Amino acid sequence: MIRTEELLLNVGPQHPSTHGVFRIIVKLDGEQIIEAIPVIGYLHRGTEKLAEDLNYTQIIPYTDRMDYVSAMTNNYVLVHAVETIMQLEIPERAQYLRLIVMELQRIASHMVWWGTYLLDIGAMSPFLFAFKDREVIINLFNELCGARLTYNYMRVGGVKWDAPEGWIQKVREFVPYMRKQLKDYNTLVSGNEIFLRRIKGVGQYDAATAIQYGLSGANLRSTGVKWDLRKDQPYGIYDRFDFDVPVGVNGDCYDRYLCRLEEMHQSLRILEQAVEQFPAEGDIMGKVPRVLRAPEGEVYVRIESPRGEIGCHLISKGKDKPYRLKFRRPSFVNLQILPKLLVGQSMTNLITILGGIDIVLGEVDA
Repeated sequence: MIRTEELLLNVGPQHPSTHGVFRIIVKLDGEQIIEAIPVIGYLHRGTEKLAEDLNYTQIIPYTDRMDYVSAMTNNYVLVHAVETIMQLEIPERAQYLRLIVMELQRIASHMVWWGTYLLDIGAMSPFLFAFKDREVIINLFNELCGARLTYNYMRVGGVKWDAPEGWIQKVREFVPYMRKQLKDYNTLVSGNEIFLRRIKGVGQYDAATAIQYGLSGANLRSTGVKWDLRKDQPYGIYDRFDFDVPVGVNGDCYDRYLCRLEEMHQSLRILEQAVEQFPAEGDIMGKVPRVLRAPEGEVYVRIESPRGEIGCHLISKGKDKPYRLKFRRPSFVNLQILPKLLVGQSMTNLITILGGIDIVLGEVDA
């Protein structure tokens, strides 16, 4: 029997597989991980505490930065909470614009995940293809709101800007283009023998474990649990659209990969229906007071972000600022299962498992 000494190794905080300021302390016996401790807090900005000194509109740019590859959905969960407690009605045109940008954002977010995940495990070309196609969505957002990453687009009662002339047609043309690209993504990667050997059966867990850890998004659905808030607890106008909720069987990195690819297809189905139903005219802002004062009380709303369930718990004392604000951030919750998945794995699989969970560090450290 070969005797080895235990080795304590820092992975990060600056490491390609961590995608930001995130550190894992791993204890190794040879190449095998026998303990893993995630260390977070390097990016903490105190968003929820800062919000107590900001009016509701001023908080919106802070939500952009919690998940900087899915800013539109973070914008929405905040304004949705305020609108719910104030019982505001949102104009149809604004509802459709919100839905269109959130589904475009879901695709763009998954493309960042797809490209960087494959880059982490040794494939260069997919990263370039993903970011090239994501640029089409970024350009659409730039036309709509003048920003490429942090959009500050949603407003309590509607959206800040209407769609410019020809913008909806560009979204309509994007749908068949992206369908063809997704087909190419599958041809290039999904059946590749090296790729399959790298991720199939790795980071596996069952549905009971996923529920016990509070996982959501593809991390939950990969185990066969068919749960998507857009379907099961519809918000906005999602109940008007026909789409499927993709699920896996084995709960491994490969099933999570397939779920996210199929989620992009389903987002395209939603976009296809939305541009056909898009109102020809109408307001983009509802009737809201000049100074927003939410009535005294509290509310919790939740929506389906690209990484899973993001929730907003708002407590109001009847003033123009929240008394307390708390976000349920999917990356923070999904991260909890990481130590369990890593124990017994090799260092090579650490990168495969971490990337498969799809964690955005801005959400973890909000």
